[in-house]
Amino acid sequence: MFEEVKANFQAEQSYQETSRGHGRIEQRVVSVCQTLEGIRPWAGLCSLIQVRASRTVLKGKYEIEGKTETRYYISSLRETAEQFAMRIRAYWGVENKVHHVRDVTQAEDASRIRVVPLPQVWAIARNLALNLYRELGFENMAQAQRRCGFSLDQLKSIFRMK
Repeated sequence: MFEEVKANFQAEQSYQETSRGHGRIEQRVVSVCQTLEGIRPWAGLCSLIQVRASRTVLKGKYEIEGKTETRYYISSLRETAEQFAMRIRAYWGVENKVHHVRDVTQAEDASRIRVVPLPQVWAIARNLALNLYRELGFENMAQAQRRCGFSLDQLKSIFRMK
């Protein structure tokens, strides 16, 4: 299906946004195509979305040309290019936030656990801990983890043990 979308995509509407921060300039063009000729039938398919993203890295006063990548999405929604752009940015914001918490608070990227199935088991355990912290109203996951590490009573209350 990817090749069909790539070959038959004709932008009917586009939205462009530019953001600057963290030592880079990112420019995204989100285009929408709702004409599905040449695309195999897919239940509920209404829209094809193309995101062309260019990233320029800044080093002091100098701009170092980065890379441009093109991503395609399919959707059952009929929305404007701007609405799809907001949805896609929101999705990646959540994804990045979750990865940041798991990496910074739980040092997931530094984990040396490699033997199958242990990486999956530990990922489940980390997710369970984060979900329990959130359910108890913690907003700061590092603080929640420290409290549980220092207090057996706090840990028992999280797991609803007596």
